[in-house]
Amino acid sequence: MKPILEATSVSKHYGVFKALQDVTLPFYENEIVAIVGPNGAGKTTFVNVLTGLLKPTSGEVHFLGNSIAGVGPVKLAQLGMARAFQLVQIFPQLTVEETIMSAVISQRNTQYNFWSQAAGQTEMVERAFEVAKIFNLDKKMDWQASYLSQGEKKLLDIASAFALSPQVILLDEPTSGISTADKRGIMDTLMTAAKLAGIKTMLLVEHDMELVAEYSTRIVALAEGKLLADLPPKEFFASEELQAKIIGKRVQHA
Repeated sequence: MKPILEATSVSKHYGVFKALQDVTLPFYENEIVAIVGPNGAGKTTFVNVLTGLLKPTSGEVHFLGNSIAGVGPVKLAQLGMARAFQLVQIFPQLTVEETIMSAVISQRNTQYNFWSQAAGQTEMVERAFEVAKIFNLDKKMDWQASYLSQGEKKLLDIASAFALSPQVILLDEPTSGISTADKRGIMDTLMTAAKLAGIKTMLLVEHDMELVAEYSTRIVALAEGKLLADLPPKEFFASEELQAKIIGKRVQHA
């Protein structure tokens, strides 16, 4: 099976500092891959290289067979990969509908006129409602984003990424800033949404190792810019040495 996304011998240097060192990783369809590591491990740099925000110093990144090194998020979204960021990227003055519509318009590389009833524009509105419904936001389409709860804001940000109709989606700390009690609800919504939206592959940067254990099908661990491990969850959490290097303690895994 060919990988849908692949990093080959990727390195990223800032002067003498080596943020990434010769990382090779393939990602396949039907995977939920958690990218973990201590602070300073190179996770953010790796994700920025994977999503075209940074061009690697050396090495290659391919998505669906196309080189995407440094192409940027807009071009990448048009190719079929989207990213939701750790910090909520929504504009608080926009409504839920306007926020999701902005992503739909961006994906279709077109313009929208709120006064027009043209069939194409009706289709875009329907698409926005379809995405909102997946995230249980369809009853709040006319709400200004600033009035949403923190959890709803996070879901709206992720919904905007889903509205780009990606085949691969990368979620950067999807539960950051969310109460412990709400984290599993967010993750359950994401997993359901991915199935409904036809997402082929999901990459998660996540610090909560209990969520990593519960939801991922594969764990990639980075440390000091190098690939430390690439294992199924059961094998990863069976290694006390690995857990000590990544989080400093053992996490119980069913």
